[in-house]
Amino acid sequence: MPPSFRLAYVPGVTPAKWVRIWQERLPGIPLTLVAVAATEAAGVLRDGGADAGFVRLPVDRTTFSAIPLYTETTVVVVPKDHLVAAVDEVSAEDLADDIVLHPLDDTLDWETLPGRPANERPATTADAIELVAAGVGVLVVPQSLARLHHRRDLTYRPLTDAPQSRVALSWPEDATTDLVEDFIGIVRGRTVNSTRGRTTAPAEPKSSKRAPAGGARRKPAAGKTAGKTTGKTAGKTPRGGAGGAKGGKSGKPRRRS
Repeated sequence: MPPSFRLAYVPGVTPAKWVRIWQERLPGIPLTLVAVAATEAAGVLRDGGADAGFVRLPVDRTTFSAIPLYTETTVVVVPKDHLVAAVDEVSAEDLADDIVLHPLDDTLDWETLPGRPANERPATTADAIELVAAGVGVLVVPQSLARLHHRRDLTYRPLTDAPQSRVALSWPEDATTDLVEDFIGIVRGRTVNSTRGRTTAPAEPKSSKRAPAGGARRKPAAGKTAGKTTGKTAGKTPRGGAGGAKGGKSGKPRRRS
């Protein structure tokens, strides 16, 4: 089968710019995007469902390699008429009287969840967003997920003292293929001419600078050179004079006495 590359990504991650660079550098190798839930990303990579993926840390470093890319701002999602909407940012203490929803696919590593717990945990972040819109509680998520599930009747504000989610490029350590190396180079910002990537530009051929086969390059024969010179200067004399012997002499002009 022709080579191809499968790239997994979790909700909130936008891989478009890296995909575009791949298509420019490797137009003959199709890249297929595989959308996966954050809780399923490790299993998809382990089982060979994707060659690499954008995941949320942590990952099992005994099995996977990972390149951390960025850390997201954590926000609290609230109805637009909530008191939180009137300020620029909030702390966990400000949510003490609110029911804070905790979905089963939560991506934040909480030691203690702020606010009051709900009677049940929503199955997904999308379900939790619906409950926030219904006025049941508030939701704390990475900012990209708040944007992904944007609704006109909801807003969000940064939560200053909450855990943060880190996004990384990850792949099975024992399956670091050439195509994976190519994608690593793209994500790291290496140019197409980078010596560390596989998709380097071919070197300039050196054959034009080498001597022709069969020996060193020969100098032009004396007769040919003389002929060329004679052809260029034939019939010409200094100062436009006749082609006599004196006219053809060169040297400094004599001083008049």
